[in-house]
Amino acid sequence: MTKNKSKEKSDFKGFLENLTASKPTVPAVGTKPDKQYFLVVSQGTETEILYFKYLASLLPPKIVSIETKGHSKDTIAVVRKAVELRELRQKNTHMPNYNEVWALFDKDDFTDKDYEIAISFANKEGIESGHSNECFELWYLLHFADLESAIGRKVYFERLSKLLNTNYSKSEPTVCERIHKEGDVKRAIVRGKRLEALHNGKNAAAASPYTRIYILVERLLKYLENTKN
Repeated sequence: MTKNKSKEKSDFKGFLENLTASKPTVPAVGTKPDKQYFLVVSQGTETEILYFKYLASLLPPKIVSIETKGHSKDTIAVVRKAVELRELRQKNTHMPNYNEVWALFDKDDFTDKDYEIAISFANKEGIESGHSNECFELWYLLHFADLESAIGRKVYFERLSKLLNTNYSKSEPTVCERIHKEGDVKRAIVRGKRLEALHNGKNAAAASPYTRIYILVERLLKYLENTKN
């Protein structure tokens, strides 16, 4: 009887060892990227909103939230709205918090003081400042060529019209897709980094041409690549 019990235990132990050895390998934890959630609040009422709506369409649903109402009269108001929407999201127990909150605004005709106060305010509140000097269209131009000299908004529009072989319009939705497909977004990111290095140490208002949009786009594209992989 004792021998039979010992034999049964031995057989069962062997069965478990064989079962464990034959189990399929479980993928390592963390191989699938965690979901990231982005909020974009814009000063502009057309260009920025249309562009990031297009990029959001390339990503999984609900990854990018876009405040569709522009805040064109005040750079600081853009940051305030970003803080407000972040806090509202934090109070919503049914939704995950935003991982990154971006406030987009241009230098344009705003005073140096207002431009730099908005950037400082964003940094203080933990908001990513997506500022451009002189305007957002600089990001579009960087898809096609280097640009290191300061030029006015009118010249941006003229160059984009020539590159796209049409009259550039801020409110034309198809422009975003054309920029993304006909231009080189990866080169635009590299050029954005070069401008960052070029103006390192300067006051924000004195750094022109300059844009931080490349940082947000790079992060979104990296997330897109990770989800595909």
